[in-house]
Amino acid sequence: MTRIIGALSEISDRYQAVYCDIWGCLHNGVTPFPEAVAALQAFRGKGGKVLLLTNAPRPAGAVAATLDAMGVPRDAWDVIVTSGDAAQEAMLSGAVGRRVWHIGPDKDEGFFRDIPAEFAKAAPIERVPLDQAEGIVCTGPFDEMTEVPEDYRPQFLLAKTRGLPMLCANPDVVVDMGETRIYCAGALAALYEDMGGTALYFGKPHPPIYDLASRRLAALGGADPAQILAIGDGINTDVAGAVAEDLDMLFVTGGLAADQFGPDVDAPNPDLLRAWLATRQQDPIWSIGRLR
Repeated sequence: MTRIIGALSEISDRYQAVYCDIWGCLHNGVTPFPEAVAALQAFRGKGGKVLLLTNAPRPAGAVAATLDAMGVPRDAWDVIVTSGDAAQEAMLSGAVGRRVWHIGPDKDEGFFRDIPAEFAKAAPIERVPLDQAEGIVCTGPFDEMTEVPEDYRPQFLLAKTRGLPMLCANPDVVVDMGETRIYCAGALAALYEDMGGTALYFGKPHPPIYDLASRRLAALGGADPAQILAIGDGINTDVAGAVAEDLDMLFVTGGLAADQFGPDVDAPNPDLLRAWLATRQQDPIWSIGRLR
């Protein structure tokens, strides 16, 4: 049965490293959460390693630049691992062909532009119209502030008929941009699968991003897997991924599901929380209102 804690410091001595989600835990898409920043700084100050593990469909460098612009200090984390990194490796390895139709906003250009050194000599990826494509790369809607998955049904019907596989660079279905909930690539991929298409996933809760995180953690000196704590607010991504990887989990209730656990976001109602988790057949070892 999950135990509700008041601060990361209550359990931090048990862990050598954390895999911490970003959106919903460290910031809300607009503003950093000062207490979350302080918690990660304190963990690092005691010798812990902080890997920011995010389903952002962009390479780690682009996410770091966003955090810098937002005012998240660099001493709150050691390394960033993104769904975009893992998906980019797959794309450059030819997972959905070399001629792809890209669905995504302009801010995701780095997915195609910022090529890792180990793939510098790989055959190029060419972005083409749908009717010329061998596969689809989805980093999100073209206009995430206005579009919904159903807007893509006509194109997906054609793509499914042609048997095009979709590489989904972000398995998240929705995120909250400040007070606005927006759809992510995962929502489009889910519709494509519902229509009979094939989607390939590389972020949480799927293994590729955790394999990449393990490699990045090893480069920092490694950690005992039993002493790695996953932190996140997504029941179907962060929690499910931690369970699949046999990692201890700190579920942040004040994120995507904040309205489910009573009026005080910082103090989730234990009965509501446990009932909600039971309906989803999940039981993270720890829960917290907000990361602090």
